[in-house]
Amino acid sequence: MLSTRGKFIDQRIAEFMEKHDVPGLAMAIVQAPYIPRSAGYGRASLADDELASTRTMWNIGPLTQAFTAVAVFQLHEAQKLDIHAAIGKYLPDLPAAWTGTTVFQLLQHASGIPDYRTSADFKEDRTYKPAELAALVSAKPLLFEPGTQVRMSATDFLLLGLIVERASGMSFHDYITRHQIEPLGLRSTMFAEDFSKKSFREKPHARFKSEIPYINPVEPAVGYKDVEGKRVAVDPKSSANFFAFGSLWSSAEDISAWDIALAGGILVKREENRALIYKPTTLANGTTVPAMAGWEFTRHPGFMDIKGSTRGFSAYLSRFTAPNDLVCVTLLANKEGLDLTGLARDIADSYKPGLGVGIGSDGIVTQESKFSVDETVSRLTALLGERNVPVFATFDHGENAREAGMELRPTKVVVFGNPKVGTKLMQSSQAIALDLPLRLSVWEDERSRVWVGYHAMERLAAEYNVKDRAAVLAIEQMLESLVAKAVNVYDW
Repeated sequence: MLSTRGKFIDQRIAEFMEKHDVPGLAMAIVQAPYIPRSAGYGRASLADDELASTRTMWNIGPLTQAFTAVAVFQLHEAQKLDIHAAIGKYLPDLPAAWTGTTVFQLLQHASGIPDYRTSADFKEDRTYKPAELAALVSAKPLLFEPGTQVRMSATDFLLLGLIVERASGMSFHDYITRHQIEPLGLRSTMFAEDFSKKSFREKPHARFKSEIPYINPVEPAVGYKDVEGKRVAVDPKSSANFFAFGSLWSSAEDISAWDIALAGGILVKREENRALIYKPTTLANGTTVPAMAGWEFTRHPGFMDIKGSTRGFSAYLSRFTAPNDLVCVTLLANKEGLDLTGLARDIADSYKPGLGVGIGSDGIVTQESKFSVDETVSRLTALLGERNVPVFATFDHGENAREAGMELRPTKVVVFGNPKVGTKLMQSSQAIALDLPLRLSVWEDERSRVWVGYHAMERLAAEYNVKDRAAVLAIEQMLESLVAKAVNVYDW
């Protein structure tokens, strides 16, 4: 069995699910060209006691962007769409401020068009048509001049979905189905509107003995969100509101098969077009932003990931594309708001040592940054300032090493904290003062990858016998959120 840092994959998944109260989770791993492992854990539905399986479908949320980007390039190759054309060519009725934005800038999330999800009038429980979603922000000014910044906006991919429809002459649903789902034989991939054509909720479990389709059946998971400490089921129809940004449903195994097809010339034929999907965004001023079409890129050679959360679900897909790596991990879960990055990185490291951070301690939480050490520290400091959390000191160990006539790769430590919160911990156990104020270490490793690490609050609380669980949880959630925002381009 495969393991990393002394723990097997199943054990890590079980611990993650218990810690985050996750009903169900699916995993699939690619070691090109194979899918050596696909598995389901926990429950796809709590009410019906349905197990998560290899064919369970989950709303993949922002991973839908990857399918939309492929559709755009397929139409580009068919000469039905020009990715460098202004979107007004395909959607002439858009607000005047939007029409000069190019298709490619939508793919880059470099349009400046506001995200309809941020509109005060957007109601997740209501069903919208795409044009109605665009109308929610049509009167708002651009957030920035197109091509000058990158900021994730669901509106960008909503517009791309409409452009796919206009260029192809068919609905977004039909185009994705006919040009990606059906050619690849993805049995567990569809849209929520397809559910009514299936017999998902007709108690098929009593029919598997006599009808072959009910043996290991394709079924959608039920998504859950936390409401006042209770898990509440989410209506699957709400996924339609996210259209070409987040409406697709799939299994982890299907996502992996699709990913293999994307890596070759099956979905996008021309190598130069596939390269554009894998290429960081270059802004008008020459600045490079390590993101494109929902994908983000770290300093690990050939690494890219796409992730996000939607109503009731969380999803993650990572690809190590360098010839000496070639490992991909897909994780899907039926609880919203989860960051599956760390778990996926540990799983990848289990299959090929060296893909993870390489630190033996399980009491240290790490994430790889998309930015340099200096920029990562700058982003952390700015975020702490926005939250009114004092930064007491920043230590540059690399500079200290140089002053001592020694060499050390870039390494910095940010020391910060809130005295009110820290005092609560010390009131419970004064010895924890040894690890206060809090600190984050940011370093560049021998492969030029940049990591952010900090002591796991849960481990510290146990070590110092801290009884104030609420304070510990609050700090833990703050650290997770802070680091996630600092190391990623997109704020999902």
